[in-house]
Amino acid sequence: MVGSSQLENANPLIYQRSGERQVTAQDEDEQLHDRIDDREIFDLIRSINDPEHPLSLEELNVVEEIRVKVEDKESTVSVEFTPTIPHCSMATLIGLSIKVKLLRSLPERFKVDVHITPGTHASEHAVNKQLADKERVAAALENSHLLEVVNQCLSARS
Repeated sequence: MVGSSQLENANPLIYQRSGERQVTAQDEDEQLHDRIDDREIFDLIRSINDPEHPLSLEELNVVEEIRVKVEDKESTVSVEFTPTIPHCSMATLIGLSIKVKLLRSLPERFKVDVHITPGTHASEHAVNKQLADKERVAAALENSHLLEVVNQCLSARS
């Protein structure tokens, strides 16, 4: 729970988690080039904790596999996320958590773009601008309190 005692969206819809990805013999073969795909990125971000609720971003339908696009050859990853309400004050924090998770998990060659699903948030343009600005993201992560909150979103639930 972050900030105030009053939740912005006290009773969010909860969605069914998708099943675990089946691991094939090819996935485990170290000799083969392991192409990064949409599902692999979704698997990295689906369990990120929501900052306000004891639920994952997948359970709140904030992230969906269909909103993840990977171009392995071009080394690009694009993730659209959908805040649960149009005035969600946690949108930047959620986007930052997704971006940090991907930057920590992917090879450095990848350019990561995280943005709000068009038309789903009142401050979509401003949030997207913040998330796209490398200097602003770096400055945010130098703030020890903010970094602690991001790390809580990324930590495994016990």
